[in-house]
Amino acid sequence: MTSIQQRAALQRQIWQIANDVRGSVDGWDFKQYVLGTLFYRFISENFAAYIEAGDPHIHYAQLADSVITPEIKDDAIKTKGYFIYPSQLFAKILATTNTNESLNTDLAAIFSAIESSANGYPSEQDIKGLFADFDTTSNRLGNTVKDKNLRLAAVLTRVGELDFGNFEESKIDFFGDAYEFLISNYAANAGKSGGEFFTPTHVSQLIAQLAMHKQTSVNKIYDPAAGSGSLLLQAKKHFDAHVIEDGFFGQEINHTTYNLARMNMFLHNINYDKFNIQLGNTLTDPHFLGDKPFDAIVSNPPYSIKWKGSDDPTLINDDRFAPAGVLAPKSKADFAFVLHALSYLSAKGRAAIVCFPGIFYRGGAEQKIRQYLIDNNYVETVISLAPNLFFGTTIAVNILVLSKHKPDTRTQFIDASGLFKKETNNNTLTDDHVGRIMEVFDTKENVPHFALSVDHTTVAEKDYNLSVSTYVEAKDNREVVDIAELNAELKTTVARIDRLRADIDAIVAEIEGSKDQPKQVEA
Repeated sequence: MTSIQQRAALQRQIWQIANDVRGSVDGWDFKQYVLGTLFYRFISENFAAYIEAGDPHIHYAQLADSVITPEIKDDAIKTKGYFIYPSQLFAKILATTNTNESLNTDLAAIFSAIESSANGYPSEQDIKGLFADFDTTSNRLGNTVKDKNLRLAAVLTRVGELDFGNFEESKIDFFGDAYEFLISNYAANAGKSGGEFFTPTHVSQLIAQLAMHKQTSVNKIYDPAAGSGSLLLQAKKHFDAHVIEDGFFGQEINHTTYNLARMNMFLHNINYDKFNIQLGNTLTDPHFLGDKPFDAIVSNPPYSIKWKGSDDPTLINDDRFAPAGVLAPKSKADFAFVLHALSYLSAKGRAAIVCFPGIFYRGGAEQKIRQYLIDNNYVETVISLAPNLFFGTTIAVNILVLSKHKPDTRTQFIDASGLFKKETNNNTLTDDHVGRIMEVFDTKENVPHFALSVDHTTVAEKDYNLSVSTYVEAKDNREVVDIAELNAELKTTVARIDRLRADIDAIVAEIEGSKDQPKQVEA
């Protein structure tokens, strides 16, 4: 079985497990238990592999907790960021899961111990609260301890049955893929709320490639609305790890999603010292002020959400928003995220941001911000995508690419609205679609009905409208009609009709004449 086939088989199996074990619990509510169990198994096996260091004579799960010296523990936490005793490993708990009458409380104690093992170490904030949403005492699992244990045992058993192959050769990738697959499916089935924390993989690939284009190395990559971390991780997948020198940074406002993002980093084998995901409101309580600027920024911020805006008089003096001279409307924070990203962007970098299309043509404050962006030559490209590519919305969104190192004052517009493949309830971008967009983004070539680059003065003349349809003429797919040929066909048709009418009139006259003849009477 090839790795692609194995991955597909694993994905089918894990989604079946997710549905089988949840019983009557809503899938969205139950996602934390499946995702959390997968994470628990991963860090257990990852940690055991670290301790064993490839020595076939060492089996960490078979060791007694008492043989672990303070020095071993200290060294492990400094390296891995956390510590797990042999008795706390997933495999050890799994062995007695169906007979353990205190399974739910034992798991709670283990999760607490893993988190607290990092206290006082540099990894403390990266580990703290990771299992907060894996509530083993929740009534979602059942009304009695017995019910809770049965549900937990089912989840642990089924996740334990998953075959990830040889750890060093493939397990890291398969664990990460399985986790991402689960998040994607939960997002697809969660409606609008799903789209708030997960960017579909095919779109993430495009955004990551836009932000990293032609950069042989970047200092770090940043997502100010990180969600589950899918955009950051696409950058890792498409570029060798050494290209992103100082790691992955992100901020997320939702606590549960913030935990998902941190777990996602570990599951993709990004060590605690190579990522920094923070909890909080990016617009009003931004982190990483001391870490900027960033060479690559990717983001899919929430569309047209409300924010403080002009209700907070200090924001107009904020270094992020002050240069534009105006704040994004209180009812539509889209451009606040754009200006935030721009302020965090380095002189050599790019930001690729998913945007609601309305911000590119509306007047008022949004028009003034567009003017600021164009007059200062920050807008490299605007790309319109096909509708129904994202979970929870059918709108056709745009990608705004910002740059501080443009070689000229031209702005590129790409109409990619016709590039999509219909799959189930959503459209998707194929690798060929992404490749075509990236090719014209790279060359800046003008392609009829697809791409056009215009000078700053042209955009200014159009009141700084940045809608792609304003510049790229849509292809007329109506059938071309040859009028002369059509007239000749009409003349032929009319002549035939006239002949038919004459023939019909003659037949009718003959019939009518026969009726007027007197009938002969037989003798």
